[in-house]
Amino acid sequence: MTASVPFVYFDHNATTPVCSEVLEALPQLAQSWGNPSSIHWGGRQPKNILRDARKAVAAAIGASPLEIIFTSGGSEANNAIIKGVFESTKTRNHFMCSSVEHPSVMKTMLHLRELGALVDIIPVNRLGQIDLEFYKARLTEKTALVSVMLANNETGTIFPIHEMAELAHQKGALFHTDAVQAFGKIPLNLKELNVDFASFSAHKFYSVKGTGFIYSRKGSQFVPLIHGGGQERHRRGGTENVLGIGCLGVAAQKIGQVGERARVLGEMRDQMEKRILSEISEVTITAGESPRIANTSSLVLKGVDGETMLMALDLKGYAVSTGAACSSGNPEPSPVLLAMGLTRAEAQNSLRISLGWETTSEQIDGFIEALKVVVQRLRSLQSEEGENDHV
Repeated sequence: MTASVPFVYFDHNATTPVCSEVLEALPQLAQSWGNPSSIHWGGRQPKNILRDARKAVAAAIGASPLEIIFTSGGSEANNAIIKGVFESTKTRNHFMCSSVEHPSVMKTMLHLRELGALVDIIPVNRLGQIDLEFYKARLTEKTALVSVMLANNETGTIFPIHEMAELAHQKGALFHTDAVQAFGKIPLNLKELNVDFASFSAHKFYSVKGTGFIYSRKGSQFVPLIHGGGQERHRRGGTENVLGIGCLGVAAQKIGQVGERARVLGEMRDQMEKRILSEISEVTITAGESPRIANTSSLVLKGVDGETMLMALDLKGYAVSTGAACSSGNPEPSPVLLAMGLTRAEAQNSLRISLGWETTSEQIDGFIEALKVVVQRLRSLQSEEGENDHV
């Protein structure tokens, strides 16, 4: 009789399971089906849900509730901020972002370039660390906006956002950070970071998909991406997703646990990496010497195709990734890893493991044993194919 396959999820940077608190709140939230813009009884409770959620997410990031704009997710938030600044600037036509941004930032910046904007892509080194000298040299009084993520979704690298924002402000430029991968993984205070805009996504923090929010600093001019009714103080048209926003508010109340959770996850991640490096040959940790969010580990396993490795681990019940989930199915290697200076072969031999709040040491131990078997088998098959090629 075949033993049952354990289902273990190690792809939390792609999305997270819905937490128990949100699942418990869902039935009651779903009963508040009215339009929050209605002034009769049907709109009162939905409006209260929006108000409470706005307070919860603002408290979680050190902001004012009036600085929060609810969206459909991180991609909309990034588009709204970048395109809004482009539309509102009259004398500044220069934009900057890092070479390892999420596609919703990178492709938006390249779209602005097509519309006539000057766009500089800030390089990173092999450790994923941003080239601050390049950044300082290219910042000018013509710079309208700098957009650099707080934490990278593939390697977990944390960027020096406070320092970069200070430099941008010295030139009169605005600063935006994509904080999607940081929310719920490291303590956040946007006032201390001194950014003008930030973007967030609910499903990266144990809530339901289809909801996110923008932090727009008080006094920052915000141009709507979606025009319509007067929702979100005329900053985002469309009837609000009350159910999703309510769930986000519930999840945001867990933010006080982040520091301790990160400490535990960091210890488990570090122990996992230590074992992998000692028990599997020819493995490197991408950006392992850089500051990283505690749950993320990006590996390069020499001579083992990442997609093949992913499928073999999937058959053993382990869900991992080769990079960003939004790029899955793309035969090209990760643009993030290539931008860091990894070769195409190294990028194609990569595996991303992103742990979650419910991850256990026992699950990690089982994963390491499965990974050892998979790597040994795939390397053996490759060796046999190489020998056959010379027959």
